Amino acid sequence: MQYVYVLQSKKDGDLYVGCTSNLKSRIELHNAKKVASTAKRAPFVLVYYEAYIDSHDAYNREQYMKTRYGKNYIKKVLSNFFISKNFLG
Repeated sequence: MQYVYVLQSKKDGDLYVGCTSNLKSRIELHNAKKVASTAKRAPFVLVYYEAYIDSHDAYNREQYMKTRYGKNYIKKVLSNFFISKNFLG
C-alpha cells in the first residue's frame, strides 16, 4: 500500500505533500527533523492522506497534489479544518 499524505507545519502553518509506503514511520522522520526538505519546519501534524494499491498511481497523485490545482483541492476538501484553525494553507 502506498500513501499520499499532507502534513501541516505547526511552526508556520504551511503544507507539505509526500508519498510513502509506511505513513507512521515517515511522519516520525519528519517530526524528528530527519527529512532535509522539512527539517526547519517541524513539528508536523497529519491533516490528510489517501491510500493506493499501485505505487505509480500514488506517485502521480502526489505530483498532482503539489500543483496549484492540487493545493486548491486540498483547501476545498479541508475547508472546515482550515477555517477552524484560522489557516488558509
